Amino acid sequence: MSKLDELVQELCPDGVQYVQLNEVTRYAKRRIDASEVNDKNYVGVENLLQNKQGKTDASAVPLTGSVIAFDEGDVLIGNIRPYLRKIWLADCNGGTNGDVLAIQIINREQITPQFLYYVLSSEQFFVYDTQNSKGAKMPRGDKEAVMKYKIPVPPLEVQREIVRILDNFTELTAELTAELTAELTARKNQYAYYRDKLLSFDGHGITNEVVWRTLGEIAIIKTGSKPDNIFEDYEAGTVEYINAGTSNSGYVASYNCAGDTVTTPSRGQGGIGFVGYQKENFWLGPLCYQIRANSDTVINRYLYFFLCSRKRELLRLKKEGGVPALNASDLSNLLICVPPINVQRRLVHVLDNFDAICSDLNIGLPAEIEARQKQYEFYRDKLLTFAATGDTIAELSSAQLSSAQLSSAQLSESVAP
Repeated sequence: MSKLDELVQELCPDGVQYVQLNEVTRYAKRRIDASEVNDKNYVGVENLLQNKQGKTDASAVPLTGSVIAFDEGDVLIGNIRPYLRKIWLADCNGGTNGDVLAIQIINREQITPQFLYYVLSSEQFFVYDTQNSKGAKMPRGDKEAVMKYKIPVPPLEVQREIVRILDNFTELTAELTAELTAELTARKNQYAYYRDKLLSFDGHGITNEVVWRTLGEIAIIKTGSKPDNIFEDYEAGTVEYINAGTSNSGYVASYNCAGDTVTTPSRGQGGIGFVGYQKENFWLGPLCYQIRANSDTVINRYLYFFLCSRKRELLRLKKEGGVPALNASDLSNLLICVPPINVQRRLVHVLDNFDAICSDLNIGLPAEIEARQKQYEFYRDKLLTFAATGDTIAELSSAQLSSAQLSSAQLSESVAP
């Protein structure tokens, strides 16, 4: 029997009390002068990180007026687009604004900040908050509904033991995720090296079979246009909007470009040199080029891999200035190696397999990283699930609880692929 089992049986054998959040907490209302905050202790919704990753330093801090004061131990939750799951347990005193819910415990002899943070980090809470939000394009959480959310309040000794277990499991999960992420980065670097070597055509016995053509000779290069309506989430529009940058710029309701197309930004900071491949139909924006083979002698997917291997050359074509740019005329003069079509197919097959191992969320290391996070969330939610009467923690065995206390080496071994 685990220590937690013993505490539960001793202190709350018949279950624990569930109360509405407003019975044990309140929203922070005290205000302080803007001069008392800085980039370290000011928290706006924009510097709270998605998916419960805490916060980063603020990029903009109020210089005049007053802000809402929060205290160390308060739980701060982003109230715009609650489905982004922004939450942070304050480790200092500071200031915030009305777009962030600063939740303060009324009596810390009844509930601890760390326990409250874990309860409000649960998937159940964010589902509830999202379901009660208001608005379409930029939904906001309902402050009154949030305060009606019911939470368990077990004895302090039980709270502290749960926090100890979850802190330990969080640390071990973070260590393992860091190791897996480092390994994934190394594999991606290895993949890029392997891809570039393959596409240099050195020592492959086909050097005499390849021809070199300019990109303008073998492909159509053009930009798109801005759609009428751009949505931030997939529920509102099911088609990706591809523009400047290294990821999609939102979603739209229709498309203006067919799939199986290579894209690369034409303007903007940070995007020049990035090469994307759009498998499905998409909307092409005004700050991005579509590159599509105009003959049967070139496979678009091959063209994508080849351009990825020429990132340095793409960067050399960049025009610096107020807004960095890649001119279509320069891009069209980029030399492309065109081997026989059967060679292109073989190269695409090999590189697709390697790319999947590095990036596919269903296999390999990305799947392991995803599994670690899901495992952590499972244990956290189980530990925080109590019965109001009768049984205590819902069917969580001592064996399951003890697995949350494995050493880093044991945990790594138990989840090794």
